[in-house]
Amino acid sequence: MRRYRYEIDNVRAHLRSLWAVIAIQVVIIAALWIGWSGAPERLTVHIPPDLRSGATLAVDEVSPPNVYAFAFYIFQQLNRWPEDGATDYGRAIFRVSPYLTPRYRADLIAELEQKGRQGELAYRVRGVQEIPGHGYEERRVDLLNEDAWIVWLDLDLLESVKGMTVKRTAIRYPLRVVRYAVDLETNPWGLALDGFGAEGPRRLTDAELDDGGTDGGA
Repeated sequence: MRRYRYEIDNVRAHLRSLWAVIAIQVVIIAALWIGWSGAPERLTVHIPPDLRSGATLAVDEVSPPNVYAFAFYIFQQLNRWPEDGATDYGRAIFRVSPYLTPRYRADLIAELEQKGRQGELAYRVRGVQEIPGHGYEERRVDLLNEDAWIVWLDLDLLESVKGMTVKRTAIRYPLRVVRYAVDLETNPWGLALDGFGAEGPRRLTDAELDDGGTDGGA
């Protein structure tokens, strides 16, 4: 009789331990659910183009190479007039408008209207390309604060009218880039061009073209 009583006590103790395990699991599941429900639905991670040495990435941290690539790509698209600047410039502004701050977009529209009145856009074809040997380097991206940068682009500006070349100039553009994550559906970068920094664009000297440096810019 005593043996059966011991067996019953053992079963009851085992049941109590099982209930304790279940209670702990319920608490853990509840904590995980609370954490999951409070997590953001979307995380933006900017992956640098060169991962040969590895990288430690934080959410929303933008690496200098990504800032440079963004500035160059958007600015190149803005200055691509394949047929007629009178229509292509306005289309380019509209096409990249999600990647422009309202202030810079207003400045570009004002420039469009002024150039149109002065007859500087009709039949004009424009494009910009990176000068060989003047590509990305760490010194080409200045960190102003965690939300703003100055990117130094050395570009060849090419313009022609009715097939005749009217301009070919090497220009340094100090572009201001800012965080602008107001609509990630149309702007997944979360960045925007905000006009020119420093003293604005200027022609490169022969010495600067030879060494590819950014002295005197930053």
